[in-house]
Amino acid sequence: MLQEDLHIPDEIIVGKLHSLFTRTEKKWYYKIRQDHGKHDWPLWKSEIFTKWASNSWRFKMENSFESSIYNSEKDKPLTWFLKQKDRLSALNPDMSDSIKCGGELEHATKCRCVEPCSTGDYINFMEDIITKTRIGKTWTRIPMESKMVSKTSREDMRPERPVLKCHKSGSTSHLANPCTKKTKINEVQVIEEVQCTEEKEESDLDSAVSEDTSVENYAI
Repeated sequence: MLQEDLHIPDEIIVGKLHSLFTRTEKKWYYKIRQDHGKHDWPLWKSEIFTKWASNSWRFKMENSFESSIYNSEKDKPLTWFLKQKDRLSALNPDMSDSIKCGGELEHATKCRCVEPCSTGDYINFMEDIITKTRIGKTWTRIPMESKMVSKTSREDMRPERPVLKCHKSGSTSHLANPCTKKTKINEVQVIEEVQCTEEKEESDLDSAVSEDTSVENYAI
């Protein structure tokens, strides 16, 4: 890429390898340089192809390219586009830029550009398309857990209904009148006490009425 696109001399490319490699790739670079000393660019190029041009590496790179789907909420167009372009360039260096621009943005991008177009033009077209259309945007759905929580909260807010019982036996299995079940002992006592109280009140009322009548007769 540095030699083909920027026409940088081989010596500068070799000097930049330590900054281009990261993580495990940098460890591999230091190990090769420690074992074999300094190399020129053709030898480094062959070592790189031997290390990363295997079938397993190509399969891994293809899976990374296919699984990477643009998301307007998380990805930036420039970063995502260049990363996908580098993956395709590593898999097929002879592929043209128009063929590399595939997927759901292919038709929209190709309708806006005329061959030949640079990488910068493709990125500008892509940013314009994503800004003005819904391509690459996902719909946010409410998870089922939140729906269940809201439903439960609504049910909790409902007032409790009173339990309907038989007014004689206190059972919730029936509401028929008259009740076919026997009255409980405690309830019999309560009923007897109520009846006694009513009889006492009636007798008191009768005595009061009789006294009033006798007083009136005496006055006459």
